[in-house]
Amino acid sequence: MADLQNPEQQLNIELSEEMADGQYANLAIITHSFAEFVIDFVNVMPNVPKAKVKSRIVMTPQHAKRLMRALIDNVKGFETQYGNIKDQEAPAMPFNFNTPPAGQA
Repeated sequence: MADLQNPEQQLNIELSEEMADGQYANLAIITHSFAEFVIDFVNVMPNVPKAKVKSRIVMTPQHAKRLMRALIDNVKGFETQYGNIKDQEAPAMPFNFNTPPAGQA
């Protein structure tokens, strides 16, 4: 992995005002094929039978694994600072996904 602290390897990342607001999601649907992982971020509202995908991220398996490791590290850091995150049982929801499987879009 590239050392982003090294000035020769420095990466400038721009964040537009529109993107800086972010998108709220309380559901992530993850699918994969042999070549890619697809993560759909959805905002499901109580008592509303329909929800739209707010954002879709497509990445290689290698990047998905790096994301997983980064999430694990960040959750550990969060829990060290703020205490354990309690798992809540997700309510059973009937899902009807009208999205094509990964790699078939």
